[in-house]
Amino acid sequence: LTLLAELGDVPVLGVPGCARSPRRNGFDWILERILAGRTLEELDVPGLGIGGLLKESPQRPSPRRARRAARPSPRVAGVVLAAGRSARMGNANKLLVEIDGAPMVRHVVETALAAPLEPVVVVLGHEADAVRRALTGLPVAFVENPDYRDGMSTSIARGIDAVSGACDGAMILLGDMPWISERDLTELTDAFAPDEGRGICAPVADRKRGNPILWAARYFPELRALSGDVGARHILSMHDDDLCEVPVAGEGVLRDVDTPDALDVPSGPRG
Repeated sequence: LTLLAELGDVPVLGVPGCARSPRRNGFDWILERILAGRTLEELDVPGLGIGGLLKESPQRPSPRRARRAARPSPRVAGVVLAAGRSARMGNANKLLVEIDGAPMVRHVVETALAAPLEPVVVVLGHEADAVRRALTGLPVAFVENPDYRDGMSTSIARGIDAVSGACDGAMILLGDMPWISERDLTELTDAFAPDEGRGICAPVADRKRGNPILWAARYFPELRALSGDVGARHILSMHDDDLCEVPVAGEGVLRDVDTPDALDVPSGPRG
């Protein structure tokens, strides 16, 4: 329990047991606000108790909801990585391979546009003109990455640069995951609450963590600092206290296309 009071102009705190924990939790947020001179209202406090020492569990039907005063939903942008060379696919650009009558990358971008993501930015590199044509008619912004040969990290940095300042968070989608669904993405945006200890949201299916991952804007500098042909997985381990694992129904969040054999697996429903 936490007691908040005042003795004249002096704030008085009854310190809860969680203050002894080295992990960041709701008491830290309360203390930071007091030291910053911010006034804590009655409806602010319940929201600060979510996401601290109690971790979200993939077995929970849905992330715990905070009781809080009405506030605008976080603005979330979508960054689709579509710059890679598809080396393990042979001569084919896997992003242009047709699945159910449309290029793979178009499935991903259409799903992003159907979800509550705005803007949606597509990072181009290898065969940029062909990928751009595959997305003709879709309301997206394009960013070209001349350094795409240096690995995925350069495309992440380009995409994050393109959305910085326009959003509270960014969902990084891989262009070779055509079986993700609008519902998967919406589950992530619904769970996202960067002020309540859910600043990183990752989907979980069959007890396995998948993609895409939604990142709060405070992680943008770390995403820009990535190097080589790696994603952002190691950043997750550095911020476990801010990670919310979101259960999703389908396995599209676990399936990508790296080899021709991956296209031989029945696609299943995307909804």
